[in-house]
Amino acid sequence: MKLTVLGCWAPYPRVSGACSGYLLQEKGRSLLIDTGNGVLSRLLQHMDIQDLDAVLLSHLHPDHLMDIYSLRHAIESANREGRMDKRVPLYLPTGPAEDFNRIREFTKAFTIHVIDEMPEPREAVIAGCKVKFTPGKHNLPAYSISIEGSKRFVYSGDTAYQEELIKLATGADLFLCEASGLDQDTEYLQENHLTARQAGELAKAAGVKRLIITHFYPEYVLSELQKQAEEGFGQRVELAREGATFEL
Repeated sequence: MKLTVLGCWAPYPRVSGACSGYLLQEKGRSLLIDTGNGVLSRLLQHMDIQDLDAVLLSHLHPDHLMDIYSLRHAIESANREGRMDKRVPLYLPTGPAEDFNRIREFTKAFTIHVIDEMPEPREAVIAGCKVKFTPGKHNLPAYSISIEGSKRFVYSGDTAYQEELIKLATGADLFLCEASGLDQDTEYLQENHLTARQAGELAKAAGVKRLIITHFYPEYVLSELQKQAEEGFGQRVELAREGATFEL
């Protein structure tokens, strides 16, 4: 199983950067997780669209969503021109309604699966992987995601600290967790996001084998976020970097 970071910034990218987007691949299967600003062009550096098996959107904030519109056109064009002959499964939550209602009409490009409407415990087999969606603690419908193939990968999405995420991440081989701010941002981020230290503390409580932090505010020095995450985790923490690949 291989993870490639396509974008890691929030709520806007650094110069020439991209917002949230991650490519998870195993045994010829490819899952795209989140499609923030600039992600599609990064994706095309690693694979052809016709080889994409599914897209998972953790939630519908712009920094996790915007390139779904470009991806829609790319898939529709490929199908129309004979370079592709399929619709790609797309898993997404329902809010905000304006974005959801627009995206669910993209039926020439995607087969739509609504996460909110999945029966508990919201599990599905997607491209041969066992996938579980757990509601996050955020200001709109959002999900943390566990993907299990030969290894188990867990992505926090955007969420505040909560026991449900600890349960989901318990024993994960790789935990990709948002680290949206420093200690000084705790009050500002509460109920919606994790600080780097909280990401480390949550990973420690879950007993994950490896922690990578992401979702960086572009004005911050990343080594400071890394240091606070390591203090919370009690061991080495890695930084998500655009173009970086991680083997599980």
